[in-house]
Amino acid sequence: MIWIIGGTIEAKEIVNRIGDLDNYIITSATDSEREFIDSSKLMVGRMDYNSMISFIDKNNIKLIVDLSHPYAVEVTENAEMAAKSRNIKYIRYVRNKVELQTKTVYLNSYEECLEVLKQTRGVHFFTTGSKNIGDFERIRDNNRFIYRVLPALESIEECRKYNVKMKDIIAVLGPFSVEYNKAMFKEYSADYVIMKDSGKEGGTIEKIKACEELDIIAIIIGREDEKGIGDLATIENIIRAY
Repeated sequence: MIWIIGGTIEAKEIVNRIGDLDNYIITSATDSEREFIDSSKLMVGRMDYNSMISFIDKNNIKLIVDLSHPYAVEVTENAEMAAKSRNIKYIRYVRNKVELQTKTVYLNSYEECLEVLKQTRGVHFFTTGSKNIGDFERIRDNNRFIYRVLPALESIEECRKYNVKMKDIIAVLGPFSVEYNKAMFKEYSADYVIMKDSGKEGGTIEKIKACEELDIIAIIIGREDEKGIGDLATIENIIRAY
């Protein structure tokens, strides 16, 4: 059996490509994935390393195809270790990074981003999801922080957990065009837009272009280089070979 770790638009595309196959299971951490992948082969739930080992053994997994988000570092690390532990093949899909433009601040980590944000003043528009809202709120001071998150219950609960005001929550599902981003950034009078380097697939390019056209500073939280495969056709061929 093949295990596809999902959570990205590429995972949906792979499932569409291999719709004629029956020897795979796809997993996602959150239930919202059901809106994108309508398949009886989808299983939802978060897994740590031990859970992954049990999952591999229970389902007789022979190949792991990691299509998780580029910032889901713990998931990728645990999956790779689990594959080595069970001596099975592991392949990782890797998104290309964005090309830097003018008026962008490219940082190496969330920790570095927090240090930079402590020195800034004004309206900050976050497009980084809900996972790190608690970290950002601790350094907000008198600035206004706007959070654009998925319209999912867990995202709203995370906002409420850290007492984010309703007027500072935008719950909406992408992808977003340059014009849509511009309208939103302009509506909230953003001085800074904070984003992850989620690549072309994650809408990063459209955000950067919107910032450029509005003369807004884009703060990009970078990611480490990964070894893997950047072509879905190659991954499909590997899957079909099993």
